[in-house]
Amino acid sequence: MPTKSSHEKVRIVSLAPNVTSILLALDAGRELVGVSKWCKDVAEVGRRPQVGDCWKMNIGEVMRLKPTMLIGSVPFTPDTVAKILAEPVTFVAINPRSLADIERDIRTLGRIANRPANAETLIVKMKQSFAAVAQAARAKRKNRGPRVYCEAWPKPRISSPPWVKELVEIAGGRMVGGAGRRVTDEEVAQAKPDVIVLAWAATGDRAKPATALRNPAWQDVPAVKKRRVFVIRDELLNTPGPPLIQGARELFRVIHGTK
Repeated sequence: MPTKSSHEKVRIVSLAPNVTSILLALDAGRELVGVSKWCKDVAEVGRRPQVGDCWKMNIGEVMRLKPTMLIGSVPFTPDTVAKILAEPVTFVAINPRSLADIERDIRTLGRIANRPANAETLIVKMKQSFAAVAQAARAKRKNRGPRVYCEAWPKPRISSPPWVKELVEIAGGRMVGGAGRRVTDEEVAQAKPDVIVLAWAATGDRAKPATALRNPAWQDVPAVKKRRVFVIRDELLNTPGPPLIQGARELFRVIHGTK
């Protein structure tokens, strides 16, 4: 993968919130000249121009920022990719699935932005934060952790991404219903989650617990019977980058009933 040498000026337009959150955490704000319309929800983007996202953008507006590199995160629409590839600009697409993938992405962006040492510092910070949550979870847990269903979208019903499964385990739970796939009401009911977490993509904290509590298929689900249905801001679980630090803490809070 081509990168810019340390004496060349890098101008990055980020097309995804995880990319932006990582770059700003790496202190690469000077290199970040444009962001997606969603990035302001996860990071302090200031007055940087907003240029759409991986799904829809005005490529002319993007190129007016004179970027040397566009960086986004899968999925992209084919039309967006075609427009980008028609331009004389380096294009990088990352596709994280696990916490290990996210570490590699941080290192990749650290090299691109000439911040490799900062990348290692950020990785250590995230690992230490997760370790602290895991230690607190071990102190709370007496038996096997509670069963947790995490949802990224309600219609069609889609479970949270695979890295969320890892965070649930760090926080002392056991994720049920698979990860990052379509699930049915019946599958969730059969898994009998003790806790249901709603983190619907692009909705902030506006997911609706009532949809779970009133679901006829879930009336015998322990989480519904005990009204243990919680909303976590989607940015904290669906942004594969530094926001996951707070996401792990929020999972610990709802799994263990702490404040």
